Amino acid sequence: MVSFYELLLFIHIFSAILGMGPGFVMILTVKNSNNMTELRHAYKIRNRLHIFTMVGGTLLLITGVWMGVLHTYLFTQGWYWLSLALFLIALACGPFVLAPRSRLIKALLNEHKGEEIPESYAKLANKLFFFERIENGIFLVIIALMILKPF
Repeated sequence: MVSFYELLLFIHIFSAILGMGPGFVMILTVKNSNNMTELRHAYKIRNRLHIFTMVGGTLLLITGVWMGVLHTYLFTQGWYWLSLALFLIALACGPFVLAPRSRLIKALLNEHKGEEIPESYAKLANKLFFFERIENGIFLVIIALMILKPF
């Protein structure tokens, strides 16, 4: 029989795959767009993928803290605290770093007429993608900490 903790662990791992996986390919979905129609469609796909990252991320936080409550020794582990801190930093990047940059791109997609991708898009996208890559790096560190439990 599976314990409640094991069920939480299963949900936690499943949420990581479901939530973080799409986050690692969000940049790729828009990188090869050749015109505005493709770019708009690619951003619609990104928005749909973002739903998975939000649901998965929420479940990760809830199950991770809940596992700590059930097995309080986790609160004595450095890897647990560092993972939690990094996760909260990455979570805060969404509304405070990524959303403002995404809004500028969304406005450009809504307002631009014609099929040619404007030059201003590349500058906006590069800024957004820079921070998304940092966030992906943070998530890779978190995954490594969860697997290795180094301290």
